[in-house]
Amino acid sequence: MTLTGPCNAPDVVDVVALGESMVTFLPSRPGRLADVPSFERGIGGAESNVACVLAAAGHSVRWVGAVGADGFGDHLVEEIGSYGVDVASVRRDPARPTGIYFRTAGDRATGAHEVAYYRAGSAASAMSTDTVDLAAVRAARVLHLSGITAALSGSCLDLLWELTEPGPRRPLVSFDVNHRPGLWPDPDGCRVLLDLARRADLVFVGSDEALDAWGLNGPSAVRDALPEPELVVVKMGPGGAVALDKDPRDAQDADGTATLARAPRVDVVAAVGAGDAFAAGFLSATLRALPVRDRLRHGHLMAAAALTVPGDLATPPGREHADRLVALDDAAWGRLRLGPGWTERTQRADEEVRTP
Repeated sequence: MTLTGPCNAPDVVDVVALGESMVTFLPSRPGRLADVPSFERGIGGAESNVACVLAAAGHSVRWVGAVGADGFGDHLVEEIGSYGVDVASVRRDPARPTGIYFRTAGDRATGAHEVAYYRAGSAASAMSTDTVDLAAVRAARVLHLSGITAALSGSCLDLLWELTEPGPRRPLVSFDVNHRPGLWPDPDGCRVLLDLARRADLVFVGSDEALDAWGLNGPSAVRDALPEPELVVVKMGPGGAVALDKDPRDAQDADGTATLARAPRVDVVAAVGAGDAFAAGFLSATLRALPVRDRLRHGHLMAAAALTVPGDLATPPGREHADRLVALDDAAWGRLRLGPGWTERTQRADEEVRTP
């Protein structure tokens, strides 16, 4: 898979991520939302999470979105910008608020998990081809989008149709399906996500969401339903992830179509933000033109960083250390076990090695 796009433009960045970011309120203790007495403020949003992780990993990144002309909007722009993300193209909407949400501390996979969204009518839901700086969006080697944006409003969906339209100056389009049933009152939402995915160059989808949204069971079925993208990455949780290439000559396994990378064992603190971190790790390695297996492993390491902290964002592992872990043989990789604080420890170790 090769990177395309207007690489000679003066303001081109490695990645542009477009989508809604919200202020998230994390509970001070486990329990029902009705019982939690206080919350800590953070930031959340699939695309801005990817942008922050990539910027922290040393890439040039631009986040494009819209927030209200309010204090929560100020916080989002300042916090995302503090990661080194270019936020100059974020629109401040004086007529609409910044979205916020509250969640419980429990695992999203359990029935006790609660999320309360306050995003209806948000500034981001009013994004359109008329309000977004399309030139700034397209000035990238990679444009990262997700299905969440498509569900926010009709104008947001029209914007994604425009940005995924094939053309000679289109960046490589990365699309994370991110199926959120609660955001799709339209029963055709699943079909919309499938059609958008088919217009992308690189697709990320969980095996569980492919089954729920499309009734597709297993990576081969997903690849058959998405024949157009150059690469389809199917995430299987602790089972790892498999990348299915459009061109068999670019793949590494016996049948010439798929590359599997197992996930390391992780002592999970909170199962949030892992999918976004995985996409960031994979994109980072793609920008470095690493082999597909290494891209998958870098995705797993970034996901492990997110899984071992309470919030959506974590300090990524240092590139040198991550490269050493990725280069392990299969047996040594299979013995990895990553717990809270592992990225900070490896970062300090790398700094000590570089210090004379």
